[in-house]
Amino acid sequence: MTHATTEQLEHAWSHLQALIPMSVIRTESQYDQALETLNRLLDTVGDDETHPLYDLLDTLGVLIHTYEESYAPVGDVSGIDVLKLLMDEHQLTTADLPELGTPAQVADLLAGRHALNVAQIHTLAKRFGVLSATFV
Repeated sequence: MTHATTEQLEHAWSHLQALIPMSVIRTESQYDQALETLNRLLDTVGDDETHPLYDLLDTLGVLIHTYEESYAPVGDVSGIDVLKLLMDEHQLTTADLPELGTPAQVADLLAGRHALNVAQIHTLAKRFGVLSATFV
């Protein structure tokens, strides 16, 4: 790995910021823009951890999560508990959530054998019209 000069880093950072704002989210407008960008990245990357843009997706997810934690704290309820409540409220079964995997994989999530990943959290937030932090 080569060591970039400060000027090279500044140039690269400016170029990246022009393409996709990557900084601490402080306003609702920045939050909305970050969510829109995250949606576009999810459409391309999905949950493919080998995709070249996966780290960018993950980093943006962390920035969004940090903002949501600051402005909409969830409390002591787990994301899985919220998912169970929403499934019950909407009368959904494990087969009704193919975006999370097979019915067996969804059952494993509900049983706590696996954690929700960033893509699943975003998908659930979009599906149910809630903040992503709801499932974290």
